[in-house]
Amino acid sequence: MLPCKFPAALFGLALSLAAPWSPAAAAPVKSVVIVHGAFADGSGWRTVSDILTAKGYAVSIVQQPLTSLGDDVAATRRVLSLQPGPTVLVGHSYGGMVISEAGNDSHVAALVYVAAFEPDTGESIAKLAESKPVAGAAPGAVKATADGYLYLDPPAFAGAFAADLPPADAAFLARSQVFAAKAAFTTPAGDPAWKSKPSWALVATADRSINPELELEMARRAGSHVRSVEASHAVYAAKPEAVAALIVEAAEAVSH
Repeated sequence: MLPCKFPAALFGLALSLAAPWSPAAAAPVKSVVIVHGAFADGSGWRTVSDILTAKGYAVSIVQQPLTSLGDDVAATRRVLSLQPGPTVLVGHSYGGMVISEAGNDSHVAALVYVAAFEPDTGESIAKLAESKPVAGAAPGAVKATADGYLYLDPPAFAGAFAADLPPADAAFLARSQVFAAKAAFTTPAGDPAWKSKPSWALVATADRSINPELELEMARRAGSHVRSVEASHAVYAAKPEAVAALIVEAAEAVSH
């Protein structure tokens, strides 16, 4: 019997068919989806978006309703489903809760936490925040409406959220803030995507909404690549270059 000669091209095809497909391995990562936090909306990310767009990234901002963790995860998955390729999923503050669950979506190649919560299974924002409160935080800064929505008291907003922004900008953020359902802060997290996907975390060392030590502890527990910058909770507006640089770092690290 003559030896079988398997053409090299067919051999390569067989290997490609046998190899498991994943979005992260399919193409360079050029899509970015950003999930804002509570008491704000996505418009504050304009400068970060402009920087990334100039570098060739396609940026989408999720305007989740903040009505429940489930609703916000669904809104994020809706945007992820529109991405043409592997995606870096970014979350700020409460948005870290959202991306930890939505990040299990097959479109997501990497997670970036920006002054954000990185929950483990069963943890809620309330539980994490109570474990390491912000030292010297103004009592009663977070208030509730009669129908169970939370907001930051406008006179306390700048100090808690945006101390390093121009006063007029901080005042506008206070007046335009998005109220968040109290239930979103008490809902326990599911199995987080950081357990199976690479993650990066930016710690805002002057944060007065989340204790920076808690941000660092959560990031180290998750095995995230940690960077830090001296900024308030609104780091995406105060230091947009640093935030954009970390997103680029994540995208380049998972590109093939």
